[in-house]
Amino acid sequence: MPSENEKSLTKKEKRKQAWKSLPDVWALIHPRRGLLIAGFALMAVNRLSGLVLPASTKFFVDNVVTKRQIHLLTPIVLGILAATILQGITSFTLTQLLSKSAQKMITDLRRQVQAHIGRLPVSFYDANKTGVLVSRIMSDVEGVRNLVGTGLVEFVGGIMTAIIALVYLIHTSVVMTAVAFSVLLVFGFAINKAFATIRPIFRARPKITAEVTGRLTESLGGVRVVKGYHAEEREEGIFATGVQRLLDNVLKTLTATSLMSLSAAGLMGVVSAFIMEVGAHKMLGGTMTLGEFFAFNVFLGLLIAPVFQIVAIGTQITEAITGLERTREILNETKEDDDPRRTVTLGRIAGQVVLDDVSFAYDVRKEVLHNISFTAEPGTVTALVGPSGAGKSTIIGLLAAFYVPASGRVSVDSIDLSTVKLESYRTQLGVVLQETFLFDGTIRENVGFARPDATEAEILAACRIARVDEFAEGFEKGYETVVGERGVRLSGGQKQRVSIARAILADPRILILDEATSSLDSESEALIQEGLRYLMRGRTTFVIAHRLSTIRRAEQILVVEAGRIIERGTHESLYAAGGRYYDLYTKQHAVASNLFLAPGESSSDGDESATADDNRRSGNGAKEAGVTDAMRLIRGQG
Repeated sequence: MPSENEKSLTKKEKRKQAWKSLPDVWALIHPRRGLLIAGFALMAVNRLSGLVLPASTKFFVDNVVTKRQIHLLTPIVLGILAATILQGITSFTLTQLLSKSAQKMITDLRRQVQAHIGRLPVSFYDANKTGVLVSRIMSDVEGVRNLVGTGLVEFVGGIMTAIIALVYLIHTSVVMTAVAFSVLLVFGFAINKAFATIRPIFRARPKITAEVTGRLTESLGGVRVVKGYHAEEREEGIFATGVQRLLDNVLKTLTATSLMSLSAAGLMGVVSAFIMEVGAHKMLGGTMTLGEFFAFNVFLGLLIAPVFQIVAIGTQITEAITGLERTREILNETKEDDDPRRTVTLGRIAGQVVLDDVSFAYDVRKEVLHNISFTAEPGTVTALVGPSGAGKSTIIGLLAAFYVPASGRVSVDSIDLSTVKLESYRTQLGVVLQETFLFDGTIRENVGFARPDATEAEILAACRIARVDEFAEGFEKGYETVVGERGVRLSGGQKQRVSIARAILADPRILILDEATSSLDSESEALIQEGLRYLMRGRTTFVIAHRLSTIRRAEQILVVEAGRIIERGTHESLYAAGGRYYDLYTKQHAVASNLFLAPGESSSDGDESATADDNRRSGNGAKEAGVTDAMRLIRGQG
């Protein structure tokens, strides 16, 4: 059990957290302070006009009904009608003014959070699930509307109504008001304790929702894997467990709020009984009129209703502040380009890449790269080979500036990459990954993603080089064919060709191919090798290769194992050395590829590839003749 000091410390910490959030709340409210002032003014008019009806009750009962002063009826009725119309107009205006402004603010916040998350480093995505991030963008900002919308104004309006009602009640009967107010204070204390219990449950709900949503997103995105392993029932169980947790959370809050409603009804019954007892004696004693008794009960209702309203809105505002805190956590994350070291804007680069004694760790306790050093000259091909988990993809991540080395230096044209503004670098970077990602758009849109300003001719030229035209033009809608989520309507080879066309259109200075032809069969691979060969000309290219026969003519081959470069050299020198590369190469028995072979060159293990290449050349000579022209068009040379 925690000691009293620990409990006290916890409360102090909570208060500190509440005070810490005030600057964020003020930052949100300050630009809209004029709107809020107008809202408060309208709310004051609304609440005052709402008091006309209960205030007129005394005069209606005592004067019109009891004393038969019928001439007062018309003024009272007209006054009530005017007040009701004014109350309706101010309510409508408040909704239009504040609620719409709050929804616009939510939209702005969502844009701001999404834009910020989009500019965070890859390491942030490694540590956060997609579903959680979606929840941060869409759900966490939702409650913030109560800070600028009618929530805060209603809160202040409720307090104002309660104060006016309390003043009237004290003026009418001090004794009756004292008893009623005492009961309300007891109830308010109990409510405060109850909400202290409920708030953590409310805070836990967005987290549970995000976890359930995240798993559901993964399950739907990987539906083919789920069905392939007949795991539907397993996923149903995982989802059912998640929604059960969410249900348990909701049921706890419903139970608590139901108990509060029950206690409120009981307490109000006690108050009403007491008021009736005391009021009856006062009326029979001649110290209170019937009209005053009715007015007292109406104003007592006006005191009680705002108290309940204040509690409810107070909870909403607490949730809003909690959501704002979670939103600020995201917005306080440092964006990639906000690193104060990133001050250098690169011009057109030559493409010399140097890794000098680079070490890296995803987790500080476990280093995954150890003292990696190599140089890639402009226009050369550097191949990374080795077993899975050796560190090849991590090296590629450092080259793409997804990560910053823990020690050592990655430089491009002798400029430290950690000092470079990423926009000026990544616009000169082309990436073709093994796991091809396509957006749920058309073929044209996916190819043009690399350069939104590309002309139609440039897009079609890129498609021609990557052999996208061979299947795209066969579709009913051609390049306007929608590929589906993650390109689900295309085959693996077709998706890879679209990805290669996208890289070709980008016309990068540095090219990264992560087993770019891994999704292709031998025929499809042969079809796009010419395009890849042109794509790599004059560029610094890095290749992660699992089929070692595809990298036989790379200028340097780096054998990576356990985060270290254990061998380096050309295919011939490494093969002759009989080391780790020799072991990997001889064990694969892969069909040799012609990707790095000069035209007409063949090898003993590449006969099948060479034959396929010859057949392709004889059948598609006219098409290949246009590849050079297409590349010139994309590079702006014709």
